[in-house]
Parts: sequence; C-alpha cells; structure tokens
Amino acid sequence: MLDIYFEDETESVSEDIVKLVEDLLTHAAKMEDCQGQPEVSVTFMNDEAIRQINSEYRSKDSATDVISFALEEMGEGEVAVIRQEGIPVVLGDILISVETAKRQAEEYGHDLRREIGFLALHGFLHLLGYDHLTEAEEQLMFGRQDEILSSFGLER
Repeated sequence: MLDIYFEDETESVSEDIVKLVEDLLTHAAKMEDCQGQPEVSVTFMNDEAIRQINSEYRSKDSATDVISFALEEMGEGEVAVIRQEGIPVVLGDILISVETAKRQAEEYGHDLRREIGFLALHGFLHLLGYDHLTEAEEQLMFGRQDEILSSFGLER
C-alpha cells in the first residue's frame, strides 16, 4: 500500500481532487509493482512558489506545472539509500502548481480533476525513474502514463 502525505499551500484543492490523486497514485503503484512500504508527498502550491523552486533547483526562472524530487536519485558525492525490511521506502516529493494546472485544464479542454491527476501521475513516474530526456524515454514514459490513466478511467 502506498502512503501519501498531502499539503495544500493554496487552501483551494477540494477533497474530491485529493481523493482522486490518492486513488490514482495507489493504482499506479500497484501497476508498477512498488515493493515495501512506499511513501510519497504531494504539495499543491501557487505559481510563485513553484517558480522559486524551479529557479533554485533547476535554474529555470519560470513557473512550471509539476516538479518531482526523487529521494533515491543519487547526486554527485551522495551515498545510496539502503532499503531495510519493515522500514518505509520514501520515494520523494511531487510539487504541483494549482494555478498552472487550472490554465492547462482550460487550454486542453478538460476539468481540473483530470489535469491534477495527470500531473500527479507524471511526477510519480519520475519518482520511479521514468524520464523523457530522449525520444525513446519519452515514448516509454508517456506510453506508460497513458496506460495507467486509461486503466484508471481518467482519459482525456
């Protein structure tokens, strides 16, 4: 079972959307056969807050829709996390800009629930090691994303 910790800095995300994200990420964790006791945090924030994080950690001084920080992603000089039986596996953090999600939902012609669900899943797949830096990686990640959304019933 996936443990998810939510924080809504905007105080604007409905319980319905939180429940959707919880159910979708739990579904994705099952489909990805996540082992152990995985944990993830999801923070809903505004454009300014995510812009600051994007600037500090990615050197991009602009708001974005979702950012993921994988705990087990190794940086230079870091020590690997050793998994132990009975201790939760903290996958990392997913940050979602609610303001950007609202604009994108309108632009793409679907509701906010679908957009936030999509962004949460996209961030979750990054935590599991998926990426889209190359065409091959993009096809794999976006294909898996579509497969999970479809099996969950959250298609466009």
